[in-house]
Amino acid sequence: MKLIVMLFSLVIASQAMAGELPKPTGKVLLTMSGNIENTNEEGKAVFDVASLEKLGMVSFQTASPWYNGRTTFTGIPLKKLMDYVGAKGSIVKVTALNDYTTVIPLSDFQKYNVILALKINGEYMRVRDKGPLFIVYPYDSEPELNNQVFYSRSAWQVSKMSIE
Repeated sequence: MKLIVMLFSLVIASQAMAGELPKPTGKVLLTMSGNIENTNEEGKAVFDVASLEKLGMVSFQTASPWYNGRTTFTGIPLKKLMDYVGAKGSIVKVTALNDYTTVIPLSDFQKYNVILALKINGEYMRVRDKGPLFIVYPYDSEPELNNQVFYSRSAWQVSKMSIE
């Protein structure tokens, strides 16, 4: 009987933990909604700088149409962010602070190591510098990434993502 109670307690605890993300304590920069399994608000996952950084940051250098020469971007791999929120679907609709919207196949995040950049050349990105969040592909890593399709998916001033 003790074993059954213990197993039942573990099942209940794991179910409660599976869908609940920690709540941010700072200013919310990103709201994710749609087909996600893990949330920290009513049907949404919200993030501040600290909660994004806790997921683990990576950096790469790349040339882009928006900056002269190669630029170092630092941010969260979007594959990791999608796994963290339990994204289920095939596309993500991204909306920027100025209401620019783009649609990105979730498969891009697996295939190209796309990041949600918070920093450029080691400094946090400000709104006037395409921040605070910028979707960046490693454009020089593969020739196919140097075209308008991928540039149009590279939204800056990202504030919302909806998984469909």
